[in-house]
Amino acid sequence: AMQCPACGHRNYPRISPCIITLVTHGEDLLLARGARFAPGRFSTLAGFIEPGESAEEAVHREVFEEVGVRVGRIAYFQSQAWPFPHSLMLGFFAEAEERRIRIDGMEIVDAAWFSPRKLPQLPPPFSISRALIEAHLRGDGMH
Repeated sequence: AMQCPACGHRNYPRISPCIITLVTHGEDLLLARGARFAPGRFSTLAGFIEPGESAEEAVHREVFEEVGVRVGRIAYFQSQAWPFPHSLMLGFFAEAEERRIRIDGMEIVDAAWFSPRKLPQLPPPFSISRALIEAHLRGDGMH
């Protein structure tokens, strides 16, 4: 929070809940490149939770909107505060029901299935996206 030294008014920042999801099919990981990503970097899928929508519903919707893949079983992983700009990231694993990818072409400019033995450049180690990927690689993801 920030507090005005003159009047003492305290202002708390708005928090926007988001989902971030590692989609898998067997051992393979579905990773995508956002339009603003560094060249060669791929990450998990993410998006804001819409009003009236549960986090689980947002996982299904965002994954389908961004890469055209329907997911079945999902499991909560952990959360990460991302205060700048104003997000609370809720991490999930999701199992793909299909492997055919249809990117939206706006937010997502490329997406592909990657084997754990041949991964692209990944997000930084401090990110929940990387934590999801590392958990999957250790075998701590969906079973």
